[in-house]
Amino acid sequence: MTDHSDPPAASPAAPGLPELQRRLARFAAARNWQPYHTPKNLASALSVEAAELVEIFQWLTPEESARVMDDPGTAHRVTDEVADVLAYLLQLCEVLGIDPLAALAAKIERNEHRFPAP
Repeated sequence: MTDHSDPPAASPAAPGLPELQRRLARFAAARNWQPYHTPKNLASALSVEAAELVEIFQWLTPEESARVMDDPGTAHRVTDEVADVLAYLLQLCEVLGIDPLAALAAKIERNEHRFPAP
């Protein structure tokens, strides 16, 4: 079983969330897509991309799913779908004025109180 307690170290060259949100906004603006980037449309697109990620795992056994990144082709598909999900989530947060890291920190805090460790 894989230990998920320590997240992988971030690449030193990896941009932060604000820079990624700015790049996504510039990309959409350059194509005049902002009229389509409503909260409803972004949430719908996020759901579609999440479903595409789920589709990769749909018929795998738990053991196969744990090894999904071992196959380069499948790993590439998983990575692309994760990127699509994150892109739409970041765009949705931008449109709604949500700080995704602050929202996650607050949610973890609430869950720590709701579900205390034994």
